Amino acid sequence: MAKRDYYEILGVNRDADDDAIKKAYRKLAMKHHPDRNPEDKNKGAEEKFKEAKEAYEILSDADKRAAYDRYGHAGVDPSAAGGAHGAGFANFTDAFGDIFGDIFGQARGGRSNVYRGADLRYNLEISLEAAAHGNETKIRIPTMDACGICHGSGAKPGTQPKTCPTCAGQGQVRMQQGFFSIQQACPKCHGTGKVISDPCSSCQGAGRVKQHKTLSVKIPAGVDEGDRIRLSGEGEAGVNGGPPGDLYVQLHLKPHAVFQRDHDDLHCEMPISFTVAALGGEIEIPTLSGSARIKVPAETQSGKIFRLRGKGIKGVRSHAHGDLLCHVVVETPVHLTERQKELLHELEAINVNDSDRHNPRAKSWMDKVKEFFAE
Repeated sequence: MAKRDYYEILGVNRDADDDAIKKAYRKLAMKHHPDRNPEDKNKGAEEKFKEAKEAYEILSDADKRAAYDRYGHAGVDPSAAGGAHGAGFANFTDAFGDIFGDIFGQARGGRSNVYRGADLRYNLEISLEAAAHGNETKIRIPTMDACGICHGSGAKPGTQPKTCPTCAGQGQVRMQQGFFSIQQACPKCHGTGKVISDPCSSCQGAGRVKQHKTLSVKIPAGVDEGDRIRLSGEGEAGVNGGPPGDLYVQLHLKPHAVFQRDHDDLHCEMPISFTVAALGGEIEIPTLSGSARIKVPAETQSGKIFRLRGKGIKGVRSHAHGDLLCHVVVETPVHLTERQKELLHELEAINVNDSDRHNPRAKSWMDKVKEFFAE
């Protein structure tokens, strides 16, 4: 019986590329494989499976495909076809390799043994002044660097890591079940592809040692609580020549004795004396850029807020400075002398005679209390 055309068997054109051929073969193989057709008594599915496998065997090989395109079936050596039975099975597993690679997270050719180093985080406390104006400081951090004795190989000086005999240096082993194959990390070398028979005495075969290093960190002006500064390449060293990780400096603001920050604005309490609150005056208050003077109008009440434009902080993402908000706190005099007490009693006596005028807030509050109990 004459053989069918290989392109016709796979259902592809003669100019089909390798991917199209592989895709067509996978579809036919999954459809006609004997394991998927246990009730096929006439062996029709099995014959179609063998036919598709033979076609893929030829068309997936560039030399055999060229000979077939030129001479047809006569151009393909029958002995090569018979001897390539095992190779055909290998091609079959190759065709399905990317399917199971997607399922198990692995790709053909094995997994890379080169790993990027871990990222590190360092918590740095800075003052409010440093956050507002910027600063440069030094930090000392622990890190894992390549061993200086074995230069990262993990082997004793004068020796070299040996190729793992279990996985032949691939770092992975293949488990075969029928025509399915699954790759997993080698249990002997744990995916590195190398075994160390004589480890380095300094790093115990790890190839890395714990060390401390001092770094200079530039803090930009306007940073806030929780901001991060990234130092590229200052994390832990990579494994097997991989790139190092990064260092992230997490900023935290120390509590300030005078100011409380609210984004770009600053808040502070401004205590004033009883007489300044009543008669008015001028007081001096601190700012991050020096001192400033505020005119306090007469009859200022406790809790009043004075806003100083542009005396706050210019954030790293802002276009202008914030404001300084001063909260007035009227301070009650303490440790009074007899003369001071006498004068205050005299003042109180005057206020009682005309409380509606001199204590409007107290009068308003008392009226509300009376209305509350009258209900």
